[in-house]
Amino acid sequence: MNTQRKRRWLIGVPVGIILLAVAIFAAIPPLVMHDMVNLHVTFSETWTGEEYDLAPTRLVLTTQDGLDIVAYEVYTENPKAVVIFLSGIHNPSVTAFFGHARMLLDEGYASILLEMRAHGESEGDVIALGFEEHLDTRAVVDYIRANPRYAETPIVVYGLSMGGAVAINSIGQIPEIDALISMSAYSAWDDVFLDNMGASGLLAAAQRPFVRLYTGIKYGWANHNINPRDEIQKLGDRPAFLIHSRGDTQVPYANFERLIEHAPAHVETWVREGDLHFIVKEGLFLTPREDTEYAERILGFLNGHFAP
Repeated sequence: MNTQRKRRWLIGVPVGIILLAVAIFAAIPPLVMHDMVNLHVTFSETWTGEEYDLAPTRLVLTTQDGLDIVAYEVYTENPKAVVIFLSGIHNPSVTAFFGHARMLLDEGYASILLEMRAHGESEGDVIALGFEEHLDTRAVVDYIRANPRYAETPIVVYGLSMGGAVAINSIGQIPEIDALISMSAYSAWDDVFLDNMGASGLLAAAQRPFVRLYTGIKYGWANHNINPRDEIQKLGDRPAFLIHSRGDTQVPYANFERLIEHAPAHVETWVREGDLHFIVKEGLFLTPREDTEYAERILGFLNGHFAP
């Protein structure tokens, strides 16, 4: 092998390896996420307010980007606050929160259960992972603020899993929201993506830019930096309650630790032992009053800030 050919080989092989590595890293996010987000979730199981002796009003609200979204309003006269419920990425339907709405109604709180875009009866064919769903929350907040029945009524956003991340993003983006309850939220989509890949150190540092590049292209650069880790810093002095289980296998506990690291000092927290992604004890999510500790924690937070 002559000197010139050897030099080309010595340069070409490393460059080829680098280009191959870049191609692999760039391909991973769309391959992993495609079937996860490019769909409309049709729930195999939903619940009705009547099962909980409630008479909810079905709402159809239009978001700023033109989607019709469905929500269910459980009203009471002179509510202490109105709570907006948000559910997870693929399950359950937000109608699983009617048991929570029943519990809160008994304590003097109104509720609006929001089925986010691309879920259930709401429009949309792409799950936006929290980058756009604050627009769904905004539509509900606008409805509340335009409704004379809710004059001066505080607004609380209460989410689970992806809904917990959306709840944090919503309170960061929407100053009219007065308080936050977030359960099992991820600190940012790229964080939980890498956590569930088992990526850390140099591997995580190499993969993260490609995750962010893909979500930026897919959801728009205007939404690129909307993530719970940053939005929680916009809380100001508004009350917030962050909840996680230490053994969560869907959204690892490290996400909770990152959120607390970035959150204002006054934020209240609760950690449950075990793998309880839904936080409520196994089998009791539909009837949360039966999980006494859970009910006491949630009502204690709400009544501590919104009791007359």
